[in-house]
This record gives sequence, structure tokens and C-alpha cells, in this order.
Amino acid sequence: MTKAEIVNQISESTNIDKLSVLQTVEAFMEVVKESLAKGEDVYLRGFGSFIVKQRAEKTARNISKQTSIIIPAHKIPAFKPAKVFVEAVKENVK
Repeated sequence: MTKAEIVNQISESTNIDKLSVLQTVEAFMEVVKESLAKGEDVYLRGFGSFIVKQRAEKTARNISKQTSIIIPAHKIPAFKPAKVFVEAVKENVK
């Protein structure tokens, strides 16, 4: 499902014009992005959490050149779904 499809579906189900829904969806994504960039997690009860994970430093190998490089520790964004979300997906995927 694309952002446009999400906007269309929300617009149809709420009778709010598509432009307003699009602005709201984009504002939500921007708030989540800014919060994660500051190191703050975003919790949505019943849906899930957008969190920042810390990846440890590791050694990687380039097999074709027979060399090793060090990948420094870094942070990455991640999503952890709520139990209710996971259960709903499990029940409907069968």
C-alpha cells in the first residue's frame, strides 16, 4: 500500500478532503522523523513503537579483495509492532 492509497482510504472513510489528509499524514511522518533524529522514541498504543536502535561496531569482510573493514557503531530507526497489531496480522494472514 502506498502513501497515496492510504490517503485515499482515509479520505473515503472519514469524508475529509484528500489534501487535508495528505497534509496530516505528511505532518505525522515528519514528527516521527524529527523525534527519532533527536533520539526520542514514538509510542502509539495498540499500534507499535518507532524506536532508535544502537548497532554495535563490527568487522566486515570484502571477500573479493580479501580485506576487512570496521563498521563503526551507529543508530538506526526501527519499528516494533504492538502485541495487538501482531495478533491481528497473524489472524488475517492464514
